[in-house]
Amino acid sequence: MTSHRAILAACLSSSALLALPAPLLAADADAEAAETDAPDGIVITGTRPAYRGAFEPLDVPQAEQVIGPQQLRDINALDLNAALDLSASVARQNNFGGLWNAFAVRGFVGDENLPSNYLVNGFNAGRGFAGPRDLSGIEAVEILKGPRAALFGRGEPGGTINLVTKRPKFESAGEIRLLAGSFETYRADADVQTTLGDAIGVRFVGFYEDAGSFRDTVESERYGFMPSVAVKLGDATRVVYELEYARQEIPFDRGVVAVNGALGVIPRSRFLGEPGEGPNIAEVLGHQIELQHDFSDNWSALVGVNYRDTSLQGTSTEAELTGSRQRLLRDGRTLTRQRRFRDYDATYFVARAELAGNFTTGNVTHRVLIGADTDRFENDQVFLRVRAPSLASNPTEQQLQAIDIFNPVYGRFPLPTPTPLTNRVEVQKATGIYGQYQISIAETVELRVGGRYDDYDQRLTDRAAAGRVTRTGENRFSPQVGAVWHATPELSVYATYGENFRPLSGADFAGNAFDPNQSKSIEGGIKYAAANGRLTATATVFSIQQGNILVSDPVNAGFTLAGGEARSRGFEFDLNGEIAEGLDLWVSYAYVDAEVENDVADPDFGKLIRAGDPLLNIPEHTLNIQLAYSTRIAERAVRLGGGVLHVSERLGEVGTTFELPDYTLARLFAETEVTEGVRLRLDIDNLFDTTWYSNSFSQLWVQPGTPRNVRVTASFAF
Repeated sequence: MTSHRAILAACLSSSALLALPAPLLAADADAEAAETDAPDGIVITGTRPAYRGAFEPLDVPQAEQVIGPQQLRDINALDLNAALDLSASVARQNNFGGLWNAFAVRGFVGDENLPSNYLVNGFNAGRGFAGPRDLSGIEAVEILKGPRAALFGRGEPGGTINLVTKRPKFESAGEIRLLAGSFETYRADADVQTTLGDAIGVRFVGFYEDAGSFRDTVESERYGFMPSVAVKLGDATRVVYELEYARQEIPFDRGVVAVNGALGVIPRSRFLGEPGEGPNIAEVLGHQIELQHDFSDNWSALVGVNYRDTSLQGTSTEAELTGSRQRLLRDGRTLTRQRRFRDYDATYFVARAELAGNFTTGNVTHRVLIGADTDRFENDQVFLRVRAPSLASNPTEQQLQAIDIFNPVYGRFPLPTPTPLTNRVEVQKATGIYGQYQISIAETVELRVGGRYDDYDQRLTDRAAAGRVTRTGENRFSPQVGAVWHATPELSVYATYGENFRPLSGADFAGNAFDPNQSKSIEGGIKYAAANGRLTATATVFSIQQGNILVSDPVNAGFTLAGGEARSRGFEFDLNGEIAEGLDLWVSYAYVDAEVENDVADPDFGKLIRAGDPLLNIPEHTLNIQLAYSTRIAERAVRLGGGVLHVSERLGEVGTTFELPDYTLARLFAETEVTEGVRLRLDIDNLFDTTWYSNSFSQLWVQPGTPRNVRVTASFAF
């Protein structure tokens, strides 16, 4: 650890030398302007978002939520979970012992055995095993609600998360941030950029974090750097290259247990694994390059390539979930555990090209987006496990790898050696073409039609079964239609329909690949945008039907089939902007009614799930309100604020009535300018020290939330 700290400290310190003095806070800068003036007459158009085209919010027949730089700074967000909590449409899910991000949008989540997928600048990036996403290099977080398969291809029906990275802006500026917080948390961030001549912009973003935890014996170390270079190749052409490297050392932590369905029986700080396991190590190395060329003011082309290599390795001791082996279910004291070893590697490659533009015929405006992409995702997993025998065989406590939940003694028994269970590699390949056409009629009505055709191939090689190969191929068309009516210049009404699909890994009892998960979605809403652009609001109703969900095979024990059905419907309201001079308000509310539609058995334990049962970890009501005020006190800039997050009860284990309790969290912050370029900040999260639980997979895997947490941050801008 010492060597890692020294290396990161040197990198963060030396990065400051790259910048020239400037009176701008890099983190406070707005998103890249549409046009940047440069010396010698060079005019470069800002990088256009992939898959999006040039649309104002009122023109888009879908709900979208953008968490911009100011919102991220107001909550001092360090990781993706903190940012996504701002959106009531997003719910936390089982985070795999703290080793990855998992979330549901509008009630639906992806494969529970993989991290939730998200995009970075339009490229798939959540796939793989890079650990929880740090926000050090992120400019904004976009929640693109509803099905997006018509452009992005296979994905989740509830919506898509896209992260917008910090890129060079052809200016010299920088900021160093130093943080100290509760539970012996220490962190340093650097964001520095400058220019090399007239046509090259360079930006370096890096972070280092050494953190304890409110959880006994649990501590982590994380660091990473994200340098980027933008090159102007002429008046209308720009190339941007970004590198991402991050390494995280995180103990595997399944959280606490409920005893006879009751939480709070043991302290939320109690760790029920083995500290001697050491941390799991997650690592990522990624490269992304984009070239944009503007043919005119109305037409541009975008070509990009992305490659990411991720890995996760480590051991863990965690609660056994099978009832016939779990002594805690009998004596309420002794927890049976199993030991696991994981060696996961994943590589992801994607290349894409698209053309976007608009033209007019008379008084009719036409906006067109066409493109193609191809990708390859390789998921290599080696998994070993050792578990206790059935309680019917009267096993010893050593065989149970037992721990007393009320008086834990770590290292009581030698750590057993896991034996092979899973050894497989899955390769997914896909090529897609997509198009979107939107026409404006009589200045008040817009119609959109879009679609995407995907040719998908999946090959699963089971090395544990003498190299048995299961292969499937799919051709899918994903359509979307929508309409917008501009009632006034500030108000629009929209409706949209879309279809979505997501391939499923594995095979059934007969060795046949599963049909893809499929969904249909309809939504309608009202959007408001003030003439000055400072205040926006959206109210939406939606309904999503999903089929071909993996469930337990009722005939062949231990196998699954694609036979589940579920639906989600609800209402959302989002508001963001300045409601008075210097006073900013963020409101996000969602009512989500998500439930199973047919009687099935869950694929993990075969528990009976009845039609009408709610989906796991999905609250019916979520509300997030944040308020921030900027003023001057004693000639110093000051920003004050706070917020409240409320999450209602939600199901904590399928096939049971176990629920996680509702919770309400309050927070406060204050930031002041001490002198020019120097700021101090105080954050108090969970102000009233509420006991809360963020998510669970079963009554024996429940993640407790962080108690009151105080953070002090000093920032130095130059």
